[in-house]
Amino acid sequence: MKKISLKQTFAEQVKKGYPLISKDAVSHVNGVWEGELIEWVDERGAFLGKGYYGVQNKGIGWVLTFDANEKIDQSFFVSRLEQAAKSRTHLFRDAQTTAFRVFNGEGDGIGGVTIDHYDGFYLIQWYSEGVYTLKAEVLAALEHVYPDYKGIYEKKRFDTSGQYIEDDDFVKGEKGEFPLIVKENGMNVAVYLNDGAMTGIFLDQRHVRKAIRDRYAKGKTVLNTFSYTGAFSVAAALGGASRTTSVDVANRSLKKTSEQFEVNGIDVDGQDIKVMDVFKYFPFAAKKGWTYDLVILDPPSFARTKKHTFSAAKDYKKLLKEAIQITAENGVIVASTNSSAFGMKKFKGFIAQAFKESGQTYRILEEYTLPEDFRTTKNYPEGNYLKVVFIQA
Repeated sequence: MKKISLKQTFAEQVKKGYPLISKDAVSHVNGVWEGELIEWVDERGAFLGKGYYGVQNKGIGWVLTFDANEKIDQSFFVSRLEQAAKSRTHLFRDAQTTAFRVFNGEGDGIGGVTIDHYDGFYLIQWYSEGVYTLKAEVLAALEHVYPDYKGIYEKKRFDTSGQYIEDDDFVKGEKGEFPLIVKENGMNVAVYLNDGAMTGIFLDQRHVRKAIRDRYAKGKTVLNTFSYTGAFSVAAALGGASRTTSVDVANRSLKKTSEQFEVNGIDVDGQDIKVMDVFKYFPFAAKKGWTYDLVILDPPSFARTKKHTFSAAKDYKKLLKEAIQITAENGVIVASTNSSAFGMKKFKGFIAQAFKESGQTYRILEEYTLPEDFRTTKNYPEGNYLKVVFIQA
């Protein structure tokens, strides 16, 4: 196994259990190929951990084990997937939820790969070419742990071209009939495992949607911004919202959101679906004097439209201030971000600043991070990226 030495500062991080090898951690890398198994050592050659080389975002590889005696072979992958499966037993037994994550990268011991379950179908997402070279081992482990699977699909997240061909996502087993209707806390969701990078639902917001449906929506007017396929809107409608408004700039959002309402038996004509830039919708609604009882803000970490560029780390406070303007008195804002660039403390700082600059007071009702199936490790805080705060204006 080839050895790669890490600079002292980064070696100290790894000694404490940090699993990602950053690009700055090494002075140079020569003669190493994607997916090659590596022994990471400090500048004196002392063992730190074993893993693989794979370029991903700011990283060049992951530590898979801190045990010098543990082999990275087929049994290693089986053991990691078996351990992950045990912690999801309650979800497999829940007939009201048939879509959830069964393996969450570094949180379950293998950085760079995630596996989601969709009513018997499994979706593997690969985040580097390096981990993709370990496909045979991961697939064999998946089939060993879940022998009754219906079919397996994959998404290659390292494919920067962004071009997907339908059959390219299918791996083995039986092909699904899409849309595949899965359940989340009893709510129907239409998903596609063979149609581009997204499936139609972000599984990490499961508990948030349930909270909106069960405790916040009844009799309320709801604005769902950056609505994607409208899952938050559907949850609100099922919870008795008087009307929902879904706003997203993507043309596909109209058809996709309508479909989600329809598979839940909700009259689409009784809801508003607007294909519009959210940043234009806020001043438009404010000018009209419209207000909403419940405003959902779940923007991507980074977004660019023709006239706007949004970065959660830089612009979330401004976004909140615009939302505050059209939130009814005693209304609730569901502020959410999946940015790993900052933590909950800083996020709450954005909230405090936005309300102070808007001349309004607020109180925090409840907050959420990732659900239990999106397992994280305290040694890699960036992995616990989701921050959701329910704020009453």
